[in-house]
Amino acid sequence: MQRVVEPEIIDQLPPDHPDVVRSRIDLKVINFLMGNERWIARQIGEFPEARAKGVLEIGAGEGTLLERLGKAHPGIPLKACDLAPRPGWLPEEIEWDQRDVFECLAERSGGILAANLFLHHFEEPELRRFGPLLRNFEVVCINEPFRTAQTIMDARFMLPFVGRATKHDMVVSIRAGFVPGELPELLGLDSADWRVREETSWRGGLRVLASRV
Repeated sequence: MQRVVEPEIIDQLPPDHPDVVRSRIDLKVINFLMGNERWIARQIGEFPEARAKGVLEIGAGEGTLLERLGKAHPGIPLKACDLAPRPGWLPEEIEWDQRDVFECLAERSGGILAANLFLHHFEEPELRRFGPLLRNFEVVCINEPFRTAQTIMDARFMLPFVGRATKHDMVVSIRAGFVPGELPELLGLDSADWRVREETSWRGGLRVLASRV
């Protein structure tokens, strides 16, 4: 299946729009069913030295992953980057950087960089821009949609239970997702510099874990 990046509804609406609010609820359910945040949290648990230097999540959404990490690993520096404003309920120890991801990464460094269902929004030339910026981190942990016809078929079973925007965006996200081998190449995760582990899940996730050699 050829990769196609199309606009998602929630990216074109203000953060307080009812469709966006409903989509956030849907996304929490989808993340839970796919085990996305649980997987990222487990990987971060394997790198205590890098974790101690801090975790930055790009495309942090509502910050639920960082909140989870803060409870599991009290005291580690936690930073979020997202175009949306800081959620009012987010614990104050989590730093929020509301701006473009490339501007943020140009000034940031740390132990671990995390991205959950975020990179599929970018076309290939933009994805290649991440490569030099990833070198500022020791570990990169990514979860994205696994781009297959089966994933789309499985997602359609959820359509009756999600909101209007999610009905559209869920399928669009999968079509913009990745297959094994694509992300490491696009992000410049060269084997000379990175140990890369890539896997897929039967729930429709493509997962990449890279640590510095």
